[in-house]
Amino acid sequence: MAVTDEAIEKIKEMIVSGALRPGDRLPKESELAADLGLSRNSLREAVRALSLIRILDVRQGDGTYVTSLDPQLLLEALSFVVDFHRDDTVLEFLAVRRILEPAATAMAAARIAESQLKALTEQLEALGTSPSVEELVACDLEFHRGIVQASGNSVLCSLLDGLSGPTTRARIWRGLTQEDAVSRTLHEHRAILAALRDRDAEAARSWATVHIASVEQWLRSTL
Repeated sequence: MAVTDEAIEKIKEMIVSGALRPGDRLPKESELAADLGLSRNSLREAVRALSLIRILDVRQGDGTYVTSLDPQLLLEALSFVVDFHRDDTVLEFLAVRRILEPAATAMAAARIAESQLKALTEQLEALGTSPSVEELVACDLEFHRGIVQASGNSVLCSLLDGLSGPTTRARIWRGLTQEDAVSRTLHEHRAILAALRDRDAEAARSWATVHIASVEQWLRSTL
């Protein structure tokens, strides 16, 4: 194991074991290096690496702290990695969304608040009946983000938020090239919203599946 990797593992063990908790300040570099049996250089590299993935927060002139370890914060690294996807992996991202998003939509049916339903309704009404493709895709992202947030599962929300980026270009492409893409998307959004209003988890799950599968099916046919 590389020296830096060993240092990362030792800090990780301290956090996982509870020796360091969210918000805690790390001991001084010299003390921590001695306690862990590490060189200060390897410890410094480990801290730098863990700060990049939001495990640690280095505050100049103050010290190094364990972050909140909130899932949304930690999964920011996923969004960074996802940005390096190749066009031929978009179908794989869509397949993952087709597994996760209908489940989140079904969960939302039982939990969504009236204020959240109102916000989703206003989003769709603001689009009108003939939005541009760019307006529709922007609304699509916000619409689904709002539903997933209503599921009450912050990990699921962060995962899907990170996975949505690679499929955005595919949705714009579809909107520009498929004749009925805009009207179909609006219809599917309204059907999902109606299922949520009815607190019908299975209908919400089914319409969310249809919605994502239609993009996936179109893209598969064009590749």
